[in-house]
Amino acid sequence: MTFIRRYTALTFPDYLPTLRSFDTTSSISTLLKACTTTSTLEQVHARIIRKGLHQDHFLISQFLTLCNSLSNFSYTTSVFNGVSSPSTVLWNTYIKGYSENYSVSLTVSLFIRMKRSDAVPDKFTYPSLIKACSKVCGVKEGVAFHGSAVRCGVGGDVFVMTSLIDLYGKCGEILCARKVFDEMGERNVVSWTAMIAGYASFSDLVEARKLFDEMPEKNAVSWNAIISGYVKCGDLRSARKMFDEMPHRNVVSFTTMIDGYAKSGDMASARFVFEEAPERDVVAWSALISGYVQNGQPNEAVKIFLEMCSRNVKPDEFIMVSLMSACSQMGSLELAKWVDDYVRKSSIDVHRAHVIAALIDMNAKCGSMDRATKLFEEMPKRDLISYCSMMQGLSIHGCGPQAVSLFSRMLNEGLTPDDVAFTVILTACSRAGLVDEGCYYFESMKTDYSIVPSPDHYACMVDLLGRAGRLKEAYELLKSMPVEPHAGAWGALLGACKLHCDIELGEVVADQLFELEPQNAGNYVLLSNIYASAEQWLDVSLLRNKMRERGIRKIPGCSWI
Repeated sequence: MTFIRRYTALTFPDYLPTLRSFDTTSSISTLLKACTTTSTLEQVHARIIRKGLHQDHFLISQFLTLCNSLSNFSYTTSVFNGVSSPSTVLWNTYIKGYSENYSVSLTVSLFIRMKRSDAVPDKFTYPSLIKACSKVCGVKEGVAFHGSAVRCGVGGDVFVMTSLIDLYGKCGEILCARKVFDEMGERNVVSWTAMIAGYASFSDLVEARKLFDEMPEKNAVSWNAIISGYVKCGDLRSARKMFDEMPHRNVVSFTTMIDGYAKSGDMASARFVFEEAPERDVVAWSALISGYVQNGQPNEAVKIFLEMCSRNVKPDEFIMVSLMSACSQMGSLELAKWVDDYVRKSSIDVHRAHVIAALIDMNAKCGSMDRATKLFEEMPKRDLISYCSMMQGLSIHGCGPQAVSLFSRMLNEGLTPDDVAFTVILTACSRAGLVDEGCYYFESMKTDYSIVPSPDHYACMVDLLGRAGRLKEAYELLKSMPVEPHAGAWGALLGACKLHCDIELGEVVADQLFELEPQNAGNYVLLSNIYASAEQWLDVSLLRNKMRERGIRKIPGCSWI
């Protein structure tokens, strides 16, 4: 039974024999509203054509809107092109869907095509066009649409001007946004909110708050805009104050605060706000889970994920990517296999770049190199992130030469390494003792790619040279750094001094570490072990006395056995 007959039988059983009730425009319009799939839409489209209603602008406009909602834009284009002399309303519907699915340049081309037809753009045409520009910060195109709107006599429309404020605010043209705002004869709550959000994205919270206080009417979106502004600027105290004063909080308000606390490293407060929330959507769960992952608490992230599943909340791709990152941190092969299997059985598109990159990274770091390699080789186009994940996995599992080979393959494929890629390959060389290769890449980074080495790059080189026993060379490299070396670099050299029992250099390096990290017991313990290896027990005793005087205590070790 076709969709039309089924719908008739369920809704109007008395009309089933003739189906004539569905031959009119209003009746077919009712049928369109009941369509939920492309298949049912095609059946109604066939009836529209049979009844000669394919030029009915009202029906076709409704049809195009439904096509857009079903993400079947090729069908939308086919139907629109079949209409002779489309009205402005039809053009507006088509442009709205087009701007949401295609680039700004193609949207501009479509607008030019509209201008060349008999249709005249109106106040409903421009908001969709300007919104498309704001998504990609297309200020140049946005200014052109602004001028066109003024020439068409709709430049003063509240919806057009609000769209322009949003565009200029998001693109950092805050003075232009304010000029449009000040010129508005009529403002609604959306206009005020767009201007506040513009100031917030420009990090001008003083003006944003001033405008917020002047607002004649506020809604939840306005409150969320100012709270989000404070969160982005790291002013969580002001954000919390606004959050507490907010009359009616929604899930977005709670999620914004959770995300803000998580990004600042305050997971206790993030969890407290999460528990306070009367309702939680998948985004709120995602904010908490990713927060735990970002702050190095993968076990908590897994616990929250399991709690979420127990409440029948279906995870999206972003939650699964966070869970994969948690697995990578834990190095749990068993959990990695479970996550991999779960993703394969779910509706999540594993071919999306960030999903497959996370899958490769998880499998590589958890020891499933065969699975990681299979995913990597199946990628239609490998990028820098996927290469770095594979090289890091190979490095972790003692396959330094293979990592170097993969780096060469990456270069042969035309990819340009960035500073992260060089950190990965230098670490791989260090772990595998590939001194010549590491030195070559360090020089190549500077000469061939004009990348200024960061403290992390220097730390990798110090570790590489230190492991190879070239301690003086490593020390000279540290002293030649254009910036002050961080504790990690000095720590790598101190570890090498212990490995090769170099007391003299070890004392020099340890003094540097005592200044950088005066309360880090590990540095004292390393130097003490160097003395002990040389049987200099008096120095060991003096160093331990110094620790006691400074109130420094070694953290006792523990075992899971």
